[in-house]
This record gives sequence, structure tokens and C-alpha cells, in this order.
Amino acid sequence: MGDELPRDEFKAIWHSQPTGTSTMTMKLIRSKARDLQAKTRRQLLGTVAAPLAAAFLYAFGIREFPALEHVMHPLFAFTLVWSLVGLYFLNRGMWSTVMPGDAGLSTGLEFCRGEIERRRYLLRRVLLWSLGPVLLAIGTFILVLAMIGTKDRGLFPNGLPFLALVVVWILGYFVMRGREQRELKRELDELNDLEKDNSR
Repeated sequence: MGDELPRDEFKAIWHSQPTGTSTMTMKLIRSKARDLQAKTRRQLLGTVAAPLAAAFLYAFGIREFPALEHVMHPLFAFTLVWSLVGLYFLNRGMWSTVMPGDAGLSTGLEFCRGEIERRRYLLRRVLLWSLGPVLLAIGTFILVLAMIGTKDRGLFPNGLPFLALVVVWILGYFVMRGREQRELKRELDELNDLEKDNSR
């Protein structure tokens, strides 16, 4: 690891090479396209978590608290349908094809930009179609816990660890989303730099 060149030095050496520049550039583009596609696919697979979480809380709640089925059935059923519809909308048209092997530089760059736009689109839509159903399922579960509590031992303090975990998870979720937004901007900037470098 100690003999790795800093990014600026690597770019300077790369630009000083008289031949093979376009070949190296296309290798970088193909590598970036594969990385972007892998990240998009991982995010799309992650959208399955919302209906799974809703179904798990639904099944657990019905099994553990049968006396409150009249409260849980409509809320959990709505949550499950919402998350399944969201799964459809999040995945519709999002599974891209592989970049053609004979793609030129401009085609390769546009392909990479398209992958970044797919991830941006997914990031914008995931709050409504994935996080929303999960929060409703958790809220329904917390409501049930509050309703089953006796007068002297309600949701607090026994339910406090669960509530704390929910709050930490929600905060962590938004921190991760902010990090993803910054990562997308960085990747777009790298593509723009690469395009500028090769237009000189």
C-alpha cells in the first residue's frame, strides 16, 4: 500500500503517456460502469426489506397480541400493500443492461451517467415507497404495545429500549442517505473530470 501514487501524480503520469491513453480510459470507464451497476443492484435488492419487515411485524403482532387483531389488521394490511406497491414502483425500469463492449468514450460516459441518475431516482423515491411503509409498520407495532400495557406498567419503561432503537435506526438511515447523496455527487464529478481530461 505504501508505494501507491497519489491521484494527482497518477493522472499526471497517465496524461504524459504518448500511446494507449484511449484504451486505458475505456478500461476505467468500463470498470466504473460495473461498479455503478453493482451499487444500483444492491440498492434495488435492499428495497425488498420494506415488505419483509412489514410482513414480519404483521405476523408477530397477530401471533402475540390476538386480542388487538381489530386494530392491527387494517393498519398492517395497508402497510403490506403499500410496501408491495412500492417494491413495484422502485424496481420498474431500474434494471439496466450491460454496457456494450464496443462502446466508445462518449457512450461509456453517458452509460455511467445513466447509472448515477438511476441511483438518484431510487434515492428520491425510497422515502415514499420503502421507508414510509416501514415507519407505519413500526408505528402500528408501538401503538399495539402501548395498548396492551397495564395501568401500572405501560409502554414505559419496558418499551423504552425498543423506542430508542427505532430512533437510532431512523437517524442512521438519514445519515446514510446523506452520505449516498455526497457519493453520487463525487462520482458525477469524477465522470466530468474524466471527460474534461480526455477532451484536451
